[in-house]
Amino acid sequence: MSIKRAIVTGGAGFIGSALCRLLALRGDVAVLNLDKLTYAANPASLADLEGKADYRLAVADICDQATVARLLAEFRPDCVYHLAAESHVDRSIDGPEVFVLNNVLGTQRLLSAVLQYWRGLPPAAAESFRFVHVSTDEVYGELGATGLFTEETPYRPNSPYSASKAASDHFAHAWHATYGLPVVISNCSNNYGPRQFPEKLIPHMIIRAIGGESLPVYGDGKNVRDWLYVEDHARALTLVGERGRVGESYNIGGRSERANIDVVRTICACLDRRRPLASGRYADRIEFVKDRPGHDFRYAIDSIKIERELGWQQSVDFESGLAATIDWYLENETWWRQILDRGYQATRLGVAEPVRVKG
Repeated sequence: MSIKRAIVTGGAGFIGSALCRLLALRGDVAVLNLDKLTYAANPASLADLEGKADYRLAVADICDQATVARLLAEFRPDCVYHLAAESHVDRSIDGPEVFVLNNVLGTQRLLSAVLQYWRGLPPAAAESFRFVHVSTDEVYGELGATGLFTEETPYRPNSPYSASKAASDHFAHAWHATYGLPVVISNCSNNYGPRQFPEKLIPHMIIRAIGGESLPVYGDGKNVRDWLYVEDHARALTLVGERGRVGESYNIGGRSERANIDVVRTICACLDRRRPLASGRYADRIEFVKDRPGHDFRYAIDSIKIERELGWQQSVDFESGLAATIDWYLENETWWRQILDRGYQATRLGVAEPVRVKG
């Protein structure tokens, strides 16, 4: 199928805005961005689309099933990309309930609204319609020193965030198996790139370094993540929507495994060249802090299925992507300083002990 009208939930977020830009700037796709505009959303990330006739932002909550149903009926999409979610592991440790509300209940209500819409489509339109559920590799749990996550890897989430995403994946599968809704699921590795909210590792370190602050690294820094440039991910999602097989899952990774400490040191070395300090090096500010509870040791994705079936290939290697990301944050201080001015503080989260109920 060729996507002509797409709804993107969470389209003002990091990955969602990259997907909105990619689709809307193609010139042949109308995009409705359905976003609640929570703390991590930033309409400024979509400045390229301002005034574009085929792009619209609808401020709405996916938990509001009636509003979602109305927007579906008005916009008449042939594809719904579901990216709206709470996504920060540390926040899920401190406050898991909002993750259950938005990621689990929100997904269920969205699926129900989309099912009702899909059932009312003419046969040809119903046949070509797709619901793309965008998820994470964290649902699989952790790997040891070797091995890769595949689409057949059993789910074993270890954080409240990953548990909520695993549940939403299962609901998406269930709406396909039970009701026939044409669902395709994707699970991606850690995204990075310009316009990412500064609570995530790479922008967090860049902004703290620029601000002259310490660079806190969890534990011994040896936890490993696979890094995927956000625009490569957006391209993959367009292929999943257009060519993905109904009922299937596709893993999307960057083939760029790095230990967290190595990522931070690379950022420091890059900043040493681009914005050198009057004395010393940025790496001198690295501090090892108490580890995150339940911190998964290693993630790594096998992307062979999407490469073979859909023809996707990674185009941005980690070194080039990280350099471009650092340059963007250096050149766009207004973008991220507005986030700080709204009250965001880059302080430590995710160290709270579980709440214990007496009785």
